[in-house]
Amino acid sequence: MVRTTLGSSMLAIAISLAAVPAMAKKPLPARDWQEVTPAASVTGVDGQSYSPSCSALPGTDPSFRFFHRPGRSDKLVVYFEGGGACWDDLTCSFPIGSGLPSPAPQFYVPAIPPGSTPAGIGGMFDTTRADNPVRDWSMVYIPYCSGDIHTGSTTKTYFNAGNPFLPAQYEITHRGFDNFMAVLAWMRSELPKPSQILVTGVSAGGYGATANFPWIERSYGPARAALLADASQGVTTEAFDTGPVGRNSWNPQLAPWVFGEAPTMLPGNQLMGAVAQAHPRSKVAQFTTALDEVQIGFYGLMKQFYGPGGSCPNPAIDWNQQMLAALTADAGLPNFRHYLAAGAYHTLLRDDNYYDEASAGVPFAGWLGQMLANQGGTGGRGGKWFDAACPGCLTPLPCE
Repeated sequence: MVRTTLGSSMLAIAISLAAVPAMAKKPLPARDWQEVTPAASVTGVDGQSYSPSCSALPGTDPSFRFFHRPGRSDKLVVYFEGGGACWDDLTCSFPIGSGLPSPAPQFYVPAIPPGSTPAGIGGMFDTTRADNPVRDWSMVYIPYCSGDIHTGSTTKTYFNAGNPFLPAQYEITHRGFDNFMAVLAWMRSELPKPSQILVTGVSAGGYGATANFPWIERSYGPARAALLADASQGVTTEAFDTGPVGRNSWNPQLAPWVFGEAPTMLPGNQLMGAVAQAHPRSKVAQFTTALDEVQIGFYGLMKQFYGPGGSCPNPAIDWNQQMLAALTADAGLPNFRHYLAAGAYHTLLRDDNYYDEASAGVPFAGWLGQMLANQGGTGGRGGKWFDAACPGCLTPLPCE
């Protein structure tokens, strides 16, 4: 357990981590979203019993719910929300939106805000734009409130690292996988036969989409399935991936037929490649900016406390080098593509960048449309889907 206070360098990282997607505020005309609250105990598609819950951080509402919006086609988007992560005393003691005074750090969303819905979110959720390739699709929106990138199934005790609103010791319910299994059980009952599925998410939700894609693909058999992870490159440290504190704080549930019988030993940057190899007829893709400030912030935190990480001491350059190395390693997979954009912003699926981003030489929304049109195995057909990168962005930054 980490027991420490934040120095000035950590404060800079923590402030950048606060830029995590929240429910949007701009109203947009759209079909009605339906709220679904699962039962306290749900039988998953694997026959096991699951208990959906938010983090249950003291002072927050632990109830979990999700949302569905019917579309005009038989196609389906399954979207995993982002919102940081927590895995030790430091990160779990400082949630987002808890009323802490600035410049207190903020690492994860502990609960679903009262009365919130996805109504009014832009980007891929905007049904009014002709250039949105999923405007007519049905959508399932999975909120994120468990701090475990939608993969956990445990309750963990942590010690307060300096939050005046928390007791000296408290519990976090990491039940993101339980929440997902509750959603999937509902989907199998209420949305039994989509012809095509896009599984996607931003930030922590991009990891959730990647980790849980195998369950959705297996559950929906004949449907054409695709995976897109936004701002979720998997650049982590070995100690974070394999140690007792880090990813394993969540008791992560990863499909063994894809990630192996010892999935906790799989490096974060190999998760996407494992999914692509296990599903050769599915289209698999990642989006990121070349210097994503939030991804770099989390990596810097891992490097400081769960190092050593890469050889370059500068976390931003180290992250850029490792991100590009992972893209290069996965480039040989015939069903994997990337869109690498200029800049340092974090995520684009929920805002106007979804339409405005074109720094890689092609509008992102059009690139996604080509991905969804592409069919078949190696080579594919029907959509001119290709790797896209901003000029010079595939050259790693030199260490300095």
